[in-house]
Amino acid sequence: MRRLERFDNLVAMFFTRAEEKGDAPFLWRKSATGWSSQSWRAVAEQISSLSSALTANGITRGDRVMLVSENRPEWLIADLAIMAAGGVTVPAYVTNTERDHQHILDNSGAKAVIVSTAKLAKPLLPAVLRSECCRAVIGIEDLRVGQAGDVAFLDWAKLIASYAPDVAATRAGANFQRDDLACIIYTSGTGGAPRGVRQHHGAILHNVNGCCTVIAEDFGWDDEVFLSFLPLSHAYEHSGGQFFPIGIGAEIYYSEGLEKLASNIEEVRPTLMVVVPRLFEVLRARMIKTIEKQGGIAPALLQRALSLGAKELNGTSRFWDKPVDFFIGKTLRPKIQQRFGGRMKALVSGGAPLNPEIGVFFHALGLTLLQGYGQTEAGPVISCNRPKAGIKMDTVGPPLAETEVRIAEDGEILVRGELVMHGYWRNDAETARVLQPAADAAPDEAPWLHTGDVGHIDARGRLVITDRKKDLIVNDKGDNVSPQKIEGMLTLQPEIIQAMVSGDKRPHLVGLIVPDPEWAISWAVANGYRPDMRGLCDDPALHRAVQAAVDRVNTQLSVIEKVRRVALACDAFSIDNEMLTPSLKIRRHKIREVYGAKLDALYKS
Repeated sequence: MRRLERFDNLVAMFFTRAEEKGDAPFLWRKSATGWSSQSWRAVAEQISSLSSALTANGITRGDRVMLVSENRPEWLIADLAIMAAGGVTVPAYVTNTERDHQHILDNSGAKAVIVSTAKLAKPLLPAVLRSECCRAVIGIEDLRVGQAGDVAFLDWAKLIASYAPDVAATRAGANFQRDDLACIIYTSGTGGAPRGVRQHHGAILHNVNGCCTVIAEDFGWDDEVFLSFLPLSHAYEHSGGQFFPIGIGAEIYYSEGLEKLASNIEEVRPTLMVVVPRLFEVLRARMIKTIEKQGGIAPALLQRALSLGAKELNGTSRFWDKPVDFFIGKTLRPKIQQRFGGRMKALVSGGAPLNPEIGVFFHALGLTLLQGYGQTEAGPVISCNRPKAGIKMDTVGPPLAETEVRIAEDGEILVRGELVMHGYWRNDAETARVLQPAADAAPDEAPWLHTGDVGHIDARGRLVITDRKKDLIVNDKGDNVSPQKIEGMLTLQPEIIQAMVSGDKRPHLVGLIVPDPEWAISWAVANGYRPDMRGLCDDPALHRAVQAAVDRVNTQLSVIEKVRRVALACDAFSIDNEMLTPSLKIRRHKIREVYGAKLDALYKS
C-alpha cells in the first residue's frame, strides 16, 4: 500500500512529484477548441521563473502576497511561486467587495497582489491604491490600467519570460520547515469581519497525509483525476482540491463554473471530487425531476433504490432484497453513474453539514459519498467518513491520522495536532479564545483548538456533529434546538430552496422561507396566478402551500423543534446580498438585519 513521504514543506512536495511525473499531463483547462493540458515539468518551470521574478521585485521571506483569481492553472502556479520565494500566500474570494479587499490588504499587510482579470481588478485596485503596504500588482491577463501612480503594474507573461527557469535552484532555495507560515486564509465570515487563519506548511501537509491514508486504505490510489470546482481561496479546496492531488500525483481539471459543471463532470470523468452539501442538494433535486419526467417504472425504481440504500447503510438488508437490488444495479444506477463520468471513486462533502437523507440518496444510486468535517483553523480537514470504518450518514467519520479529538464537558469538540493553526493573524485576543491548553497541560504541550461545534463520538470512533455552539437556539424554557438540522429538512421539500429558523429565548420556532422559484412558477400557472415571484410572496394562497410543506417536516420533529409559523422572502440568500458565505453557508446575522422585524412579527399576530 502506497504511503505519502514526509516533506519539509509544500514546495518540496510539489517539486518531488514534478520530477517523478515529468512530461505527464498535470493541469487542464478548457477553451473554445477543447481541453488542453500543461505537464508537470512545464508547470515546475513556470513556478521557478515566477518565483525568481517575485524575488527580483522585492518579495522576501515572510512577505505576504495577495492572490485574487478564479480557479485556473495560474492559481496553483502563483500560489507555489509565492511560497517558493519565501512569501506567504493570501488568497481572496473573487466575490469580495472593495471593502473586503481593503480589510484583507490592510490586515495582512500584503506587499503585492496577483490578480487574474480586469473584471476582478475593478473592486480590487481602489483598495490597492489606498493601501500603505501594497506596491505591485501582477495581472495574469491585461488589466487595461491607464495610469500606474506609486503602484507598479506588471505583466504575468513578461515576468515569467524574463527569468529563465532553474528548477533545481528554486527547489534548493525552498528550505523552510513545516512550522513556517505558508498562507493566511481569511475565514468567510458567518459572524462578522473575516479573520486571517495562519496555516503553516505542516498543517496542510498533515491534511494531505491524512487524506492520502484514507484513499490508500479504502480505495487504493492510482492515476487519479480531480475536477476543481469550489473556490481555491477556500481552505477546503486549497488543501483538498489542490495540495491533496499534488500529493498523490493526480491530474487537475479546472471546471468552467456551476452552469457547465454537469457537462464538465461527464467530459472529465473525475475519480475524486470535493464538493459542498448545497451542490448535492441541487443535483438531487434535478435528478428527481428528471426521473419523474421519464415516467413509467423509473420513479418506482428510484423509491425502491432509496429504500434498499437506507437498509444497507443501517445493516438491515435481507436476502430477498438482492434480486431487486441486482435489477436496479443493471438499470438505474449505471445511468446515474455515467452522469458522474463512470469512474468516480468518491465524492467528498465538506464545508457545511450534510443532511443524512442526501447521503442516503447518492449512496443508493451507487455513488460513494464521504462526508468530512473541519474548519479553516484545522487545515481544514479534521475527520472524514470512510468505508473501512463503516459509513453512517449522520456522522462525519473518524479523525484523520495523527489527529486528537475530544469532547469538552459542555459538548464542544476540541482538536489537537499538527493540523491546528498557529493562531489568527494580528489577533491575539481571538487566538487566545480558541487555542487553549488543557488544565493539566505541561508548559510545552500544544493547545486544544476549541472548534465552536457541538457533538459526540460514537461507539465506533466516528464523530457526530450536533450543531454550531453559537448557532444553538435556546428557547424560553432553556431547551437547546439545532437550527441546522431543521433547515436541512426544510430544504429537502420541493417547495423550499432556502430556510432559516429562529427562536432564541422565544416560546417556539418560526422560520424564514425562500420558495423554490421553479416550483412557485409552476404553482402559479396551475392556480391561475401571474408567475411573478414578488407578487406571489405576498399571496396568502402561496403562503398556505409553503406552510403545508413546513407542516410535513413538523411531523418528523419533536415538539420543541416544530416550526409554528413562517414568513416568505422573495429574494434568495446569495453571496451578492451577503446572506451567504462563498462556501454557501447562511450568514444569520445578515439575514436578521434584513428580515428580523418580519420574524419578530410572527410572534405578535
